[in-house]
Amino acid sequence: MIEALSLVPKAEAKQSMKDFKSDQEVRWCPGCGDYAILAAVQSFMPELGLARENVVFVSGIGCSSRFPYYMNTYGMHSIHGRAPAIATGLAASRRDLSVWVVTGDGDALSIGGNHLIHALRRNVNLKILLFNNRIYGLTKGQYSPTSEVGKITKSTPMGSLDAPFNPVSLAIGAEASFVARTIDSDRKHLQSVLRAAAEHEGTALVEIYQNCNIFNDGAFDVLKERESAQDAVIRLEQGQPIRFGAPAEDGLGAKGVVRDPATGDLKVIDVTVDGTAGVLVHDAHTASPTTAFALSRLADADTLHHTPIGVLRDVTRPVYDTEMSDQLEKAVVQQGKGDLAGLLTGRDTWTVVG
Repeated sequence: MIEALSLVPKAEAKQSMKDFKSDQEVRWCPGCGDYAILAAVQSFMPELGLARENVVFVSGIGCSSRFPYYMNTYGMHSIHGRAPAIATGLAASRRDLSVWVVTGDGDALSIGGNHLIHALRRNVNLKILLFNNRIYGLTKGQYSPTSEVGKITKSTPMGSLDAPFNPVSLAIGAEASFVARTIDSDRKHLQSVLRAAAEHEGTALVEIYQNCNIFNDGAFDVLKERESAQDAVIRLEQGQPIRFGAPAEDGLGAKGVVRDPATGDLKVIDVTVDGTAGVLVHDAHTASPTTAFALSRLADADTLHHTPIGVLRDVTRPVYDTEMSDQLEKAVVQQGKGDLAGLLTGRDTWTVVG
């Protein structure tokens, strides 16, 4: 049993993808990337071997937030932007639950931005799946906190003036202990990232690039089409050189990521010309977030060239709900069980009469 899920009861019998499908009709626009993510999650969940009644999906508001209806587990379609706060309460008070948050770029990064960063810094034992389609889909196509500058939408007919959030950079800056990125249509990669997130102790944030074929179709085509993806996508693998692009003579990608000695920033080089010396070896487990943050800044916000996918950061630090539970147990040993009635009628209570 994965250590992060060791307190969650196991299923009595072997489960399949079918066991995690609810009886609700899936209602997203035909062709929406959410279908692929839902199928990937439903087929992945049996691997965990958990009792479905101890698995909870919590969502906010948005297209992605219909997710709990389609999972045959417990779930809550909650309040706009507040899913991380509700999930924090569940995870902290019920350590026998496996708690998952499903949110979108608008839900998580606009009205829900404050709740998201505090869940990440607290390192509560929950998994956050952030669907990023760079648009508001449910409300019919307004620009979102991740839309690129100059984006023409119904709410920005002359182009957006806002600089977009980079969700991965934001998460690393908030001291998240696990940060990853994947793509809706790459099922094998998506499930490998979900697997790593489930194994992690603490908050795991997974950004999923998700296509909205109605209001922002093709936003990530450069990362999906075979020819362009070869030079646009940097696939991170633990312990491996960060190489990508068409294969060089040694069979690895002809491009590599190195640290610029003059600025300390990361940059892409052509290894067939400049050689392989200095090419970084990916280590998501290093304590300092410096390199992970620098990797997250490689991607061009407009063209998406040099976009890293995979696990950027996976480190160990104290888990909030574990520490809180230990603190409560210590208090009981030292002081005995609390007296709620005594607290309510104590000397620090005031009665207001009109």
